Amino acid sequence: MFGYVRPSVDRLSEAEQQRFNAAYCGLCHTLHRRYGLAARMILNYDLTFLALLLEEERTCSGGCRRCFVHPLKPRPCASPSSALDTAADYSVILTWWQLQDGVADHGFWKGLKYRAASWLLRRAYRKASAAQPAFDESTRCHLRELAALEREKCPSVDRPADTFARLLAGAAEGVSDPVRRRVLGQMFYHLGRWIYLTDAADDLEKDLKTGSYNPLALRFTLQEGKLTEESRAELAATMDRSIEMMAAAFELADFGDRTGIIRSTVYEGLYAVGNAVLSGTFHRLTEREERNPTRKAGS
Repeated sequence: MFGYVRPSVDRLSEAEQQRFNAAYCGLCHTLHRRYGLAARMILNYDLTFLALLLEEERTCSGGCRRCFVHPLKPRPCASPSSALDTAADYSVILTWWQLQDGVADHGFWKGLKYRAASWLLRRAYRKASAAQPAFDESTRCHLRELAALEREKCPSVDRPADTFARLLAGAAEGVSDPVRRRVLGQMFYHLGRWIYLTDAADDLEKDLKTGSYNPLALRFTLQEGKLTEESRAELAATMDRSIEMMAAAFELADFGDRTGIIRSTVYEGLYAVGNAVLSGTFHRLTEREERNPTRKAGS
């Protein structure tokens, strides 16, 4: 995925930070168990958040485990669960189709890294697509629709954002309870729309240099390769509206002891990341920060 979906860790209690760490490490171990050591490289915050939403138990169980990254001191780790299994499957499927998109978008030489990564992930993808055929097919179709919009240089921001939003909303289709499925579908839809807009804003400068499709460049006014203040405010408003709609759906469900983490993400983390992207101060996590998800700056 993209790495934009993060809780505001400074606002979490110590117990909530441990639960978040446990979910992150639990997904890492699940990727390793289901798809091998290399699959841990696709671990990110976005799918950890998805796993927290999909978990059906009110209380997350777990203990402490060691791994090759933390061989000496055991780390909090969530117990195996169907939610973590599903999140791992989705991680592989989403990464696979992103790689295929990279192969299609680049020439032979620039596309070599995408082909190499696809080759390494091929066996894992086959297993994941067999476990989640509906999500795999939905992802393939929606990304094909996105590719068509890119080819036609669609000037609308809403059409591609809606397409990606519908892709992510498909992550809720396997939820058995109809009320909870509807709530999560709405949360995933508006999260997907926010992710698409945030990623477009984050990539704007790079896309202008390479000539790649970016709907923001076609929809908004630019000045010296950047959004004008008025355009930035308009984009911020539509991004914030997606978060507000996601928050409204969140309030309809009970997420047990994960509620504080999810609330911190929805009400604080997404706004903070969105503001950082629009102001040009956002940076993706380094590998070290990814392995220590609640490590504060300067600590």
